[in-house]
Amino acid sequence: MPADTFLATRNPVMSLRQKVWQLNWGMMLLLCLVAGVGFSMLYSAANGSFTPWASAQMMRFGVGFVLMIVAALIDIRFWLRYAYLIYFSSLALLGAVEIMGDIGMGAQRWIDLGFVRLQPSEMMKVALILALARYFHGLSGEEVGRPTLLLVPMAMAFAPAALVMKQPDLGTAGMLLMGGGAVFFAAGVRLWKFALLLALGLASGPIAWGFLHDYQKDRVLTFLNPENDPLGAGYHTLQAMIGFGSGGLTGKGFMQGTQSQLNFLPEKQTDFIFTMLAEEFGLVGSLTLLTLYFLLICYGYAIAFRARSQFARLLALGLTTNLFFYVSINMAMVMGLFPVVGIPLPLVSYGGTVLLTVMGSMGLVMSCYIHRDVRISRRGTPEG
Repeated sequence: MPADTFLATRNPVMSLRQKVWQLNWGMMLLLCLVAGVGFSMLYSAANGSFTPWASAQMMRFGVGFVLMIVAALIDIRFWLRYAYLIYFSSLALLGAVEIMGDIGMGAQRWIDLGFVRLQPSEMMKVALILALARYFHGLSGEEVGRPTLLLVPMAMAFAPAALVMKQPDLGTAGMLLMGGGAVFFAAGVRLWKFALLLALGLASGPIAWGFLHDYQKDRVLTFLNPENDPLGAGYHTLQAMIGFGSGGLTGKGFMQGTQSQLNFLPEKQTDFIFTMLAEEFGLVGSLTLLTLYFLLICYGYAIAFRARSQFARLLALGLTTNLFFYVSINMAMVMGLFPVVGIPLPLVSYGGTVLLTVMGSMGLVMSCYIHRDVRISRRGTPEG
């Protein structure tokens, strides 16, 4: 068999129509269902009005859906080729926040471009995973075990985390490191190296405590004892716990939650929207949303395990794990199991950049699915 024929057999070129039929329709249905829950909760949060939150979220979801389809149809080798460019562009935007960023809710996290307001730290979550997947794709299993070759990806993870910490945004900085750590683990980095980093982190805890802002210290202390300041730092956590407890098995009914409708629950449209859902639909509604997320995450991991290239495998694993961190941290946060760090509930909480980032990342996961049979050498070229 001629060499070019063999290459085509191993890496068949699909037409656009074939790629469209290869889209993961089950994943798209789950995304629409989760987003539908979000629209309903934002409608309820506005006391039965589509404005100001639900209508804007629907429009953003429409844009995000198109973005997801476009990202999914683009060849996986394109994302590998431009992974570093995307990373450094996102890093430059993070640096620009320090110079020209807008201040909101006491932090400098956004860039106002006139027609859109971007939060580069959210975009960096995807860009970092792309870049790390690209880096580890170029290493053999033996090379991954060399500590000197881990210095570059560690710098790639810590550089944006440090910039995000300056904003300040402790929660997003932590998610960047955890998302990057997931790629390190999937690439084959040994557990003892993670344990060593964790030990160093714990040892430097007293020093890091001195660099935290007062409100960040209050959040940690409130997490340990929310009843210590029920009308101040502990107000968010206590009101959220009251909302959870009052929901019971089936909830008080749609738009009947007292904590949310009477505005006892703070940030009900963003960070604490899961509490509002639990109050209105109870344990049944909460478990239903959890099931949708669980199935969505299972889809992501199944796609990762089916991918033949290391890049696609690491990319799908990293982005799916990032979604898992979004969901688990937000839910633990509003249930008082984790300090309040401002992590939204993906596709449900109100927010433009987060929604578009999640939809774009799911598009990348679907690109890994569509191009799951593409084999790529460590040089980034198709295998022959």
